[in-house]
Amino acid sequence: MAVAALSVLTAVPASAAPRDPSPVAQTQAFVDDPNASPANADADDPAIWVDRRDPGRSVVIGTLKEGGLAAFDLDGHTLQLVPAGPKGRFNNVDVVGDLAVVSDRGRDRVRVYRIDPGGARVLTDVTDPAAAPVFSASESEVDTQRTAYGLAAGRDPRTGVRWVAVTRRHETRVALLRLVDEPGGTVGTEKIATVDLPSAFRLPNGTTWSPCEKPGEGPQLEGSVLDGRVLYTAQEDVGIWRIPLTPAGFGRPELIDRVRSYGVPQRWDPATEECVADGADPGFGGRWLTADAEGLALADGTLFASSQGDSRFVVYGRHPRDLRIVAGRGTDSVEHSDGSAITTASLGRRFPHGLLVVHDGERRPSAGGLPTTGFAFVRLEDVIPR
Repeated sequence: MAVAALSVLTAVPASAAPRDPSPVAQTQAFVDDPNASPANADADDPAIWVDRRDPGRSVVIGTLKEGGLAAFDLDGHTLQLVPAGPKGRFNNVDVVGDLAVVSDRGRDRVRVYRIDPGGARVLTDVTDPAAAPVFSASESEVDTQRTAYGLAAGRDPRTGVRWVAVTRRHETRVALLRLVDEPGGTVGTEKIATVDLPSAFRLPNGTTWSPCEKPGEGPQLEGSVLDGRVLYTAQEDVGIWRIPLTPAGFGRPELIDRVRSYGVPQRWDPATEECVADGADPGFGGRWLTADAEGLALADGTLFASSQGDSRFVVYGRHPRDLRIVAGRGTDSVEHSDGSAITTASLGRRFPHGLLVVHDGERRPSAGGLPTTGFAFVRLEDVIPR
């Protein structure tokens, strides 16, 4: 696959780059422990639902893995906690219309919740009870946990079809689904197509390279975002892909940026259960991303990506730049971020020019010595200049 020029993305002049921003709000901290409330809650990925009639009443939704799903107001206060249910493990979430769409990694399903901040509950489960697994042929295959992982939702700008792109855990496969309204107000899915991205890459020196993974696992994708008829998706140990979409499925994928360790020889060390260096860096990696390449979000065509390995974020344009989200305003800094979400809508006094929400993988201080996670809210103009 050829590496496409990054100039296909909207320019962000380097001279306009702001200082490293700080959050203006953050959610409660969540603890991945069976004795916590909610239990086994590990924050991962956010989405933003904009209330067009009353923007100040907009809602941020976040996945908590086994802890389920949470809804927050724009001050970061928790409005609702939704259990994941038996075997449930909610990984990624996105919004299309008045629906929150969730990848249930534990059960290999796409789950759907209707959003209504004026109702008795902000989120109401409207998932079709007969929803089939996304990738698995049987429930026994679901148990192997090569299941629905990353997720992005949107509308085909030409047909209006609501579609969902889902990546597969420990695989390079991506599925494109459509949402289907069922009798009784539930929402199901129909599969349109799948595509398998590469797990091995031809390098400029004529050799072939594959990223080091645990034996039996492939270089998976997770962080994803839809931009009209284009899917951007991050292959964690490889880089960021741009894939055109049609009503029939996927076009030709292009690798538009690579992680710094792209092409570096490594091998799996069974003693440490980690990948270790196995040769010199040939210098074929990118400049901006330190693996894992993670959460992706878009603002008016400008791509925003989490460089998880060095706790930085990359703003792509004609002059790409990177930044950290630092402590300030009484809030914590952001480390090891997985997912992110952006809206350019004015959300009132606190976020007049839009909102960026990011996952924080290392909230401080910890709770009782246990690691904590959460979500941080940042003014969009502090990240992407107006």
